[in-house]
Amino acid sequence: MKIERDSCLDTLLLLDGEVFVVEGSFRVKFEVKKTPATPERPHGLDYSLTLHDGDGERLLGFDNAHSIREGGGPGARTRIEYDHKHKGERIRFYDYKDAMTLLTDFWTEVERILQERNREP
Repeated sequence: MKIERDSCLDTLLLLDGEVFVVEGSFRVKFEVKKTPATPERPHGLDYSLTLHDGDGERLLGFDNAHSIREGGGPGARTRIEYDHKHKGERIRFYDYKDAMTLLTDFWTEVERILQERNREP
């Protein structure tokens, strides 16, 4: 049985500790560490990819720092995997596939938020 290597994983790991200024005053921050695979982090990563406004407020975050409960009442769901995303006050499950998809999904959301902010009067 051949184990497939996540070809973008090294790129994601190299981003650990990087902070990029985008669109003037917004900041994108990466924290990514390799960890032993666990049921909570089956891909063996501890990650936090965030977008902050000029005042430091987090506008967007993709991370796996903790478990989440999605929904309320008897229909609420929890999962073993910690992968989720924060957008403003909303927290939703995130289905981690691989490093490339994580980066693509994150940057797509960053672009969407920046475009929304640029349209505001």
